[in-house]
Amino acid sequence: MTAYRLLAALSAALALCIAVNGPAQAQKKYDSGATDTEIKIGNIMPYSGPASAYASIGKTEEAYFDKVNAEGGINGRKIKFISYDDAYSPPKTVEQARKLVESDGVLLIFGSLGTSTNGAIRPYMNEKKVPQLFVASGASKWNNPKQYPWTMGWQPSYASEARIYAKYIVKEKPDAKIGVLYQNDDFGKDYLKGLKDGLGAKASMIVMEESYDTSEPAIDEHVVKLKAAGADVLVSITTPKFAAQAIKKAAEITWHPMHIISNVSASVGGVIEPAGLEISQGILSAAYIKDGSDPQWNADDGMKKFYNFVAQYAPKANKLDAGVAFGYAAAQTMTKVLQMCGDDLTRENVMRQAASLKDLEPDTLLPGIAINTAPDNFAPIEQLQMMRFKGKKWELFGDIISSDLGH
Repeated sequence: MTAYRLLAALSAALALCIAVNGPAQAQKKYDSGATDTEIKIGNIMPYSGPASAYASIGKTEEAYFDKVNAEGGINGRKIKFISYDDAYSPPKTVEQARKLVESDGVLLIFGSLGTSTNGAIRPYMNEKKVPQLFVASGASKWNNPKQYPWTMGWQPSYASEARIYAKYIVKEKPDAKIGVLYQNDDFGKDYLKGLKDGLGAKASMIVMEESYDTSEPAIDEHVVKLKAAGADVLVSITTPKFAAQAIKKAAEITWHPMHIISNVSASVGGVIEPAGLEISQGILSAAYIKDGSDPQWNADDGMKKFYNFVAQYAPKANKLDAGVAFGYAAAQTMTKVLQMCGDDLTRENVMRQAASLKDLEPDTLLPGIAINTAPDNFAPIEQLQMMRFKGKKWELFGDIISSDLGH
């Protein structure tokens, strides 16, 4: 009888506990960086240095999380977004990642920018088993869940994008003499490999490969060399500052090749306008994100939400800067993953949810492009569409192309 009374008392106590705290109380699971009221997210950006044109991405992500917090947070928890500058320098990135994980105690690092910079912290993040999510770099190596289960990319890979350009060149200009200007790091080399893979047996169409270092103040002499080599196609594998320089220099030396620039430098506000609208006519690239400067999206529901967001939470942002639309979509993806986590805010569950996204369409992605991941597929976006710069904006043409291309 005593045992029965004890059991009854325990049952009553449990019922009272559930009544007071709610049934989910017992199921809540947290790792460092998550509590009942807060989720700490770390981020590393080049707010200074040669890639500082991308600073708008980090600022937009911060503003997006301000919006999430103003609307009540994620499952009642506010986001604390801690973003540090690494000046695009890998040793500095390592220092900032350690600070975020060991001092700030973040749940994860999200959206950090750069290939060499993220490559420098990948071993550490995986050793510590801290998610390195939605890396802002198109290197193919982020899609390696077997070896690096805690690291995942976000945008289409550079190699995939370059294969699309190779396909386009072979079709439109079968006798092309291709000059390649590329950044002398993982970003540039990944792209160059993708271009050669895409050209396949026709890789001999490349008449010159000219590399530059990000420490160089200008790349004028490289552009002059490529023209002298007789190239009639220029594939510019450059970050924004150098992409604008290449456009300017080509115009200055009256060189008018078929000019293809990488998507990371296709920003109207960040590259084309500084280079000059007039001399940028006809330049080619590929896109997966809607162009904030294009009036064709004015009636688009997703872009209406984006424009409202900019007006309310990021009034100083240049909506013509592709980095703003990029940061918005990446932060929207991160928010979705955290919502899917519910009350299980462990690092393991964060990765589990990130690897189970199905047909997610952030507001600023092009129609027909969706985010899909799986435990064996850490490449969320694998589609692009070709575009040509005309007037004051990019004009999309052709079909949405899967960057898989049978590879």
